[in-house]
Order: sequence, then C-alpha cells, then structure tokens
Amino acid sequence: MNPWLLKVGARRRGPAGVRPVARVIGLPHAGGWPSAFQTWRRVLPEHVELVVAQLPGRGMRSDEAPLRRVAPIVAGLADAVADLDPLPTVVLGHSFGSVLGYELTKRMERRGLAPELLAVSARQPPCFPSRAPFAHQGSDDELVAHLVRIGGVSPDLLTRPGLVDTALGAIRADLEALETYARPPAGTAVPILSLGATDDPVVVAERLHLWSVETTGAFRRRMFTGGHFYLYDPTTAATIAAELLAALPAPVTTGTGLDRPA
Repeated sequence: MNPWLLKVGARRRGPAGVRPVARVIGLPHAGGWPSAFQTWRRVLPEHVELVVAQLPGRGMRSDEAPLRRVAPIVAGLADAVADLDPLPTVVLGHSFGSVLGYELTKRMERRGLAPELLAVSARQPPCFPSRAPFAHQGSDDELVAHLVRIGGVSPDLLTRPGLVDTALGAIRADLEALETYARPPAGTAVPILSLGATDDPVVVAERLHLWSVETTGAFRRRMFTGGHFYLYDPTTAATIAAELLAALPAPVTTGTGLDRPA
C-alpha cells in the first residue's frame, strides 16, 4: 500500500477476508500517528475499510523529513487515494487533519473521486486563518506547555527525552503547515459535517457553523462533551461513526462494532 495511507486494524475471516464496501479516510491531529484512530477501528463495521494518513517524520516514515506546508502533504495524500480501489468514502479530519481533509476533498473532486461526506473536527473554518504568535515558532518548553494545556501529550512522554524530541519535530512541522496555510478561494460541493466539543480550549465553538460557507452542498454541525481530543473517545466515536455511515449508500449499515472483542 502507498506509504501515505495505512490500513488500520484490518480483520480477516477465512482466506479471502472481509470485502470492504465503503471507506473512511482518517486524518489525525498535528503530530498524530495512524494509531490515533485505533478506537475508530473498533466502532466501524468490518466491511468499512479504515485508512489513516501516515505523514513523513513519524511511524514507519520516521526516517523522512517532515513536510512544512499543506500543499505537498495533500498532493501526496491525493496520489495515495487515487491508488486505492474505488469505494464510497467519507473523509474525516481532526484538528490539523481537518485542513488536510478539506484540501484533500477538493483534490478528490477534481479527479472525479469526490467523497460522500467531509467531516471536520475540532478546527475553525479556513475563513479564520491562524494569527501570530504562532505555536510552531515557540521554544520546545513553550510548545510542550501548549500541548499539555490542550491534552495533547501524556505525562509519560515527558519523562522520555528521545521520544519528546522525535514527537516535537513532527508536531512543529505540522503546526507550521497549519499556521502558514492560506485558504484558496474555491470551496467544495461535498456535504460537510462540522464537529466540535464543548470544552475544547483551542476552538471557538461559535465559529464552527461557518464551515457552511465552504460547501455548496448540505451542512450540519454537531457538538459533543469533551476537550480537544474528544474524537478519540470510544463512546463519542461510536456516535459519530453512525452519522458518517448514514451518509454512505447501501449496503453500508449504520451499525457499529463496539460489541466486538478488541
């Protein structure tokens, strides 16, 4: 499979395995690895394929230099999506991944591969660009403090300097890409579902409805209890998964796999 996308937690039954009938493309937060969406593998039916972006500078691509602009990241992702077997698809981005998902959706449209739905989580719409002071320009201590404030780093990580250095490199590159991103004038015709959390310290909840100006298609907004990383909570993920599946054509069902063994 193309290194830009990793198939998460594929399960097999018999020699042929389960044939997917639909796909969710997950785009994690700044510095995020594909493992961020592991909870989502459990809440999606087995016949829905889950592929997650794996950007340079982390995971199996840790020997590659991270990219610092949105355009080349999206170009790599778009080529990887074009290599996949065609399936009805939902694009799901979280935080930084929402910007990637928005731009990826537009590229998919231009290639005749438009998804059924774009779901954007925990990110204000592109009409509100990032403004200085930029997090990616801060010191390591300032960046770590920012991550701790939003719940984006575990205390265990802070005791392991080697991991901190590796993680900060990817996070800083992603934040630079996010904070230098300028929205192109063209939007999308793909329906958008805007998702947010009541206690997110990063996003102004009242702005989330303005994702509606980015699409000429249908628009909905949903709010959930939690902080910036609410999307990875199993119960919340199950609720959102049902909404995503409802946007897909038959024979995809709205059932989830929470009752399956891990």
